[in-house]
Amino acid sequence: MPVQHLNPEGMHHNPAFSQAILLPAGARTLLIGGQNAVDAKGQVVGKGDLGAQTTKALENLQLCLKAAGATLEQLVQVKLYLTGDVDLRPGFGAWMAVWGNRPNPPTVAAIRVQGLASPDYLIEIEATAVLD
Repeated sequence: MPVQHLNPEGMHHNPAFSQAILLPAGARTLLIGGQNAVDAKGQVVGKGDLGAQTTKALENLQLCLKAAGATLEQLVQVKLYLTGDVDLRPGFGAWMAVWGNRPNPPTVAAIRVQGLASPDYLIEIEATAVLD
């Protein structure tokens, strides 16, 4: 049984996310810890710029996927942790620039938090992928 993306009738349909996803029994699952806008030297990229930080965090997320032999299309869940009242729109734009017009997007949750591991972090992205 393949992964099933569910967007029930009577609910909003959005190309950026699925409403629910049904995983097959025994699916190999990749859990990706919170990714921030940190480069290979440990430096924060895009201080004060949610769009730039989201872009870098998504690059790091894709490196994790690649290390497991996976791609963006195998994401089934993405959680965005945002600090304070930061405007989500630049982050959403960065997500859509990466996701594009691919079908079957993952489920997505945006969660506002008081702070993250560094006061310079505006976003952290946690994800789950199902491997073939």
